[in-house]
Amino acid sequence: MTPSASSSHLTAARDAAVDAARRAGRLIRQHAGTVNQASVREKGIHDLVTVVDEQVQQQIVEDLNAALPEAAILAEEGDEHSQESTDTANRWIVDPIDGTTNFAHGVPPYAVSIALEHDAQIVVGVVYDAARDDLFTAIRGEGAYANGVRMAVSRRNALNDCLLTTGFPYRSFGHIDAYLDVLKAFFQKTRGVRRPGVASVDLAYVAWGRFDAFFETGLSPWDVAAGMLLVEEAGGMVTDYRNDPSPVFARQILASNGLIHPEMLEALRPMQDVTL
Repeated sequence: MTPSASSSHLTAARDAAVDAARRAGRLIRQHAGTVNQASVREKGIHDLVTVVDEQVQQQIVEDLNAALPEAAILAEEGDEHSQESTDTANRWIVDPIDGTTNFAHGVPPYAVSIALEHDAQIVVGVVYDAARDDLFTAIRGEGAYANGVRMAVSRRNALNDCLLTTGFPYRSFGHIDAYLDVLKAFFQKTRGVRRPGVASVDLAYVAWGRFDAFFETGLSPWDVAAGMLLVEEAGGMVTDYRNDPSPVFARQILASNGLIHPEMLEALRPMQDVTL
């Protein structure tokens, strides 16, 4: 496949990512909840990696290299690259198992997240919820899909009618009081707040209209790259807490249906400078 941003090449890239994600999902399901504790290690505080993460990543990298051998690959379990990495315009961004803690305990969801970045813009996004066999895909400019059906964000415009999703601080606790103040405000102003533990699936559910907004700090590019495109292509809005767009590397993200975005930003003001 020749690297390009043309529609046909992006379709081919999406299909390659879908195949890689589905193959990875089969391997993930074989081991979910059965991982031996001896094969689990902490990369950092409460940041787990298992032997299965590494096996799945190796398989995905091989599949993506076969589809687009010149492109670089940025992956969670170490910065993987294709053998040549001669294509500076294209880069895959991969999370082999988003939700490793869920996976290790056999608690859904856990997902594969694969994005293709072209000239510093995310152009393909694939999130595969391996636990539920839900496939979410997007190509920039061509919409977002759940299991082949086009998605759209919700149209709820009153925060008190909205269901939010978030990720709790679990690696760094220096700003936990500010976070709890924000969380308290959302408890009081919304229909509810959920914490599934998998950012890529949270973003997919915002795109699907299940959740109305998602916010979290301390995330990495592989956590959000594919899901961000899903939300944008489903008609939603994605920024950091200062309303700057495309926060792939910002380590803070707010994704919403767009209608409640200003009110969400106002509530998140105490967290504007928090990125851990």
